Amino acid sequence: MSKYYDLSLDEKIIQIAEWIVNSKHLVAFTGAGISTESGIPDFRGPDGLWTRRDKGLPPPKMEKSWSEVQPNSGHLALVELQNKGLLKFIISQNVDGLHLISGIKPELLAELHGNSNLMVCLSCNKKMTHEESRWDKNKWGAGYRTSPVKESQPTCLHCKGRIISSVVNFGDPLPEEDYWMSQQHSELADVYLIIGSSLVVFPAADLPELARKNNAKIVLINMGETPYDDLVDIKIEEKIGGIITKIISQVKENLE
Repeated sequence: MSKYYDLSLDEKIIQIAEWIVNSKHLVAFTGAGISTESGIPDFRGPDGLWTRRDKGLPPPKMEKSWSEVQPNSGHLALVELQNKGLLKFIISQNVDGLHLISGIKPELLAELHGNSNLMVCLSCNKKMTHEESRWDKNKWGAGYRTSPVKESQPTCLHCKGRIISSVVNFGDPLPEEDYWMSQQHSELADVYLIIGSSLVVFPAADLPELARKNNAKIVLINMGETPYDDLVDIKIEEKIGGIITKIISQVKENLE
């Protein structure tokens, strides 16, 4: 068991902030839990999609329409860490696109399961918005990898290859470059923030192990149990937005 296990919540926040300020390669790994405060249901939380399914319950209802969903304080806190030069990379399992919308630089982000706002070319791997690709969902559908190719649907503006939704569905391969970058940054990390992930979806859930083998300090902020609970340095089970905001405030204080 970690020597930090018995720290109070305030002591944990102080310790995490200290690690962040002194880090050389801080990496964040985010799951659905970081977006619940934006109104998007998670998957394996207490009222998550898969949790309810396993209990024979209907899916949780969205609190708002997709057009109203915006980044929350958790997303914005990570942007602050980026802008201070502390956060070196984000690995996300989410398809909601909120990290990019919040201001995370595309080159500092791997979206392992794709982005519902982006299409990707199967030939040249270029990503583009629906507007850029001229893809009309009402006419052509979602455009998943397994969707039938429809006559006259748009092709890649760069190479004329087939474009599909960048969202990775069950059975689809992960985007090679994003996964490779995630592996590289996980191995380089000296501080690794796992935020809102149940760590049960593979191969993404293998990535924290790369950081652990490299002796990174690992922080897990998540509601509910994960397979890593006894392996991380600090675990916090609290609402993500509030906790990350407190950590950022402490980071700022340490930097003054």
